[in-house]
Amino acid sequence: MIISSPSQLQALREGGKILVSLTRKLKEAARPGGNAASLNLLAKRLVEQAGAKVAFEGYQGFPGALCVSLNDEVAHGIPHKDKIFKAGDIVSLDFGIIYKKLYTDYAITFSLGDIDLEKAALIEVTQKALEAGIRQVRSGVRTGDIGFAIEQFVQSNGRYGIVKRLVGHGIGYRLHEEPQIPNFGFAGMGYRLSEGEVIAIEPMIALGSGDIKTAGDGQTFKTTDGSLAAHFEKTMIVTKDGVEVLT
Repeated sequence: MIISSPSQLQALREGGKILVSLTRKLKEAARPGGNAASLNLLAKRLVEQAGAKVAFEGYQGFPGALCVSLNDEVAHGIPHKDKIFKAGDIVSLDFGIIYKKLYTDYAITFSLGDIDLEKAALIEVTQKALEAGIRQVRSGVRTGDIGFAIEQFVQSNGRYGIVKRLVGHGIGYRLHEEPQIPNFGFAGMGYRLSEGEVIAIEPMIALGSGDIKTAGDGQTFKTTDGSLAAHFEKTMIVTKDGVEVLT
């Protein structure tokens, strides 16, 4: 979407703050021995208390209020009761809400307890890859510039695999809008962003090839080689000279 009024801008800012705050509470609640279904129930309760609505439940058949992906699960992990958290797990939470009829989207990856240096580096590289992409954003930039920056950063930091089947996107009136924003690409190519446009950038990086498959539940994406993966996402507004990050 393109921001067309001060009221839309304010609603997105408020929605973004709510989403980040609720996600932090969910992160704190994720502990070894707990399960993803309990986290899902907490998410629904927190969203209702905030005067918002969950964005994911029912979207393309997804049964949860948020995505909970563990270890080799890249994205869209179903938050069921049999998904039990263990010490050393890598957890990705992908969460979206609707506030005053506008959508925001946010994802983080973190560990439960101590992890080895390889896992920690994966999380750090993925988060910094998002930051590298965000630094490219401004009015007139092309989606290829963003993807190129992410790809170059990832490749310069080791033998990581970029998940290429899943991409960032426009957002606002709907959860997923045009344009698509791949986490790879060629500088100077792709769709040209405009001032006031609302987008979500979300690199997904794996310790292996980056190739993915759909799990038996028909929703969860996993790495084909069983390698660990991380995922970060932020919603933002394109400005004349840069970007305003909302989540």
